[in-house]
Amino acid sequence: MIQLHKPDPGFISSPKAARNFALAVRLAIAATCVIWFIWLSDAYLDLGLTRYGLRPRDALGLLGIVTAPLLHSNFEHLFSNTLPLLVALTAVLYLYPRSALRVIPMVWLGSGLLGWCIGRPSIHIGASGLVYGLLAFVFVSGLLRRDLRSVGVSLMVWFLYGSMVWGVLPIRPQMSWELHLAGAILGVAMAILYRDWDRVPLKRYAWEEDDSVPDWFPEQPGNEHDARFPEEQPRSENTRHPMTRRRRP
Repeated sequence: MIQLHKPDPGFISSPKAARNFALAVRLAIAATCVIWFIWLSDAYLDLGLTRYGLRPRDALGLLGIVTAPLLHSNFEHLFSNTLPLLVALTAVLYLYPRSALRVIPMVWLGSGLLGWCIGRPSIHIGASGLVYGLLAFVFVSGLLRRDLRSVGVSLMVWFLYGSMVWGVLPIRPQMSWELHLAGAILGVAMAILYRDWDRVPLKRYAWEEDDSVPDWFPEQPGNEHDARFPEEQPRSENTRHPMTRRRRP
């Protein structure tokens, strides 16, 4: 049976934790707003930014490793990525702040590089590779850490976006499943690599803090026999058994 650990309520309910959550939300919203600004600028000014997407095995397409997550083909494409990106970024930044400084750049760039190697000869754009990577990281991290908070978020992610697992299969020709698969692989790898980072303090009970020795426990290792069977302790020479007392003349 898997044992789940309970985080310290004083840690997860502290004012610092609330500030960290608010900061994570603001950063996630800011990143999403940047992506929306780029799409709106492209749509209304007709900049043709999609040409800077990822082009597998093309030297000029290497630029897409950086730019592809910022570009989207249309409103539906961007809208479908917005809420999952907000949830994934907030969860990673809040639950795993130290890991996030490495996980987000690695998933961003690594999924693009892997997609450049295995992708079809086409233009690949969209933040879905990043979304898949971050959600995979959050889900697997919760299972590896096994504390109630992380596991709860993992179950929430699976409940909301578990059906996205089908996106790593080539079932829709217009969908860049290569970026989805690359992001998921990087997310799982990062979760395993940083499984010992950002662990929350666990709740400790009173009996765990009590290191005193009980009265019944023998204090000296060599006197276990004497402590258990006091009636067999040796008597002094002047001590006689009650049944062997001499009678008075």
